[in-house]
Amino acid sequence: MPKPIALLLACAALLLALMAPSAAQDYPTRPIRMIIPFPPGGGSDVTGRVVAQALGERLGKQIIVDNRPGAGGVIGSEIAANAPKDGYTLLMVSLAHTVNPWLYDLNGRYDPIKSFTPVAIIAASPVIMVVHPSVEAHSVADLLALAKAEPGKLQYASAGVGSVTHLAGELFKLLAKVDILHVPFKGAGPATIDVMGGHTSLMFGGLLATTPHIRSGKLRALGVGSLTRNAVFPEVPPIAEAGVPGYETINWFGLVAPARTPPAIIERLHREITAVQDLPAVRKQFDADGAMVMRMNPAEFGAYMIADMNKWQRVVKDGGIKPE
Repeated sequence: MPKPIALLLACAALLLALMAPSAAQDYPTRPIRMIIPFPPGGGSDVTGRVVAQALGERLGKQIIVDNRPGAGGVIGSEIAANAPKDGYTLLMVSLAHTVNPWLYDLNGRYDPIKSFTPVAIIAASPVIMVVHPSVEAHSVADLLALAKAEPGKLQYASAGVGSVTHLAGELFKLLAKVDILHVPFKGAGPATIDVMGGHTSLMFGGLLATTPHIRSGKLRALGVGSLTRNAVFPEVPPIAEAGVPGYETINWFGLVAPARTPPAIIERLHREITAVQDLPAVRKQFDADGAMVMRMNPAEFGAYMIADMNKWQRVVKDGGIKPE
C-alpha cells in the first residue's frame, strides 16, 4: 500500500477513535428505534413498551417501538442485525432468540450471538402448568401418575410449534419421561380457550394469559416453570420442586444492539435500564404480569443466552420439533 494512502487511513482511524467518546457522551441526540420481532399484545411487546416509555424519559429522547413480526422473530432480528451500529437501533429479544437457530435455517442472515452486543436482560415470566378442572390431577405428581398410567392419552395445547408453550411441554416430557400428545394452535388465546372448554387436558401457559381464568376457577394451576414461587400465585409450587427435578421454563426478555455498537453507549443504556427496573411504576406493571426483574451485566447476559441456546438445542432435537 502506498505510504500516503496508509497514512491517510491511519489518520482516519485515529480521528474516529477520538470522535467515539464524544459521540457516546452526547448520546442520544435523536429518537431511538426499538424493534420488537413479534406482533403487538404479546409478552415481548408488553415488556418492550413498558421499558420504552420509561427509558425514553430517562434518556430525554423518544423510544419508538417498531413491531416487525414474522418467522418466529427471525425477520425483526435480521433487520436489527443489519442496522447501523450507532446505538439508535435496539432489539427486544426473548427465549425465542436462542431457540430459532435450531428451528429455522438462518442461512447466514444473522448469528443470534455474534451479530449482536448484549445490553441488558430485563425481566422473565415463567410458564404455569394448568389443567381443566375435570382433569383428575390436583398436583404435578397427580398429573405424572395419570400420564404414566395411560401413555399418549393426555394432550397439551400450545400457542404453536416452536412457541414457549410448546417448548415448555417438550421439556416436561423429556425430563419426566412421559408421553403427552402435543396439540398446536394458532396463538395462546385459542389454546387457552380449548383447555378451558375441556377439549385439551392441559397447557403450559403464560401468566398473563392464564391468570384471570385460574382466579375464576376455569383452570387449575399445578406448578410454575420458575425455580422459585411466583408472587402472583405463591401457593403454586415450582414444577421442579413438585416432581420434575431440573425443570425450568421462563420466557425472559432483554435488549441487544447490533454488534460493534460503541461500548460507551452500551454502558449508558445498561445503566439507564437498571434504573428503569427500579421505578415503582415499572415494578407494578411487571408484578401485574407475573414478571420477575432479572439483572445481569452485558457479559453475563451474553453467557446466559449461549447457555440457553445449548439447553433448547437438546429439546428441539429430542422432541423432533420442526417449524410449520
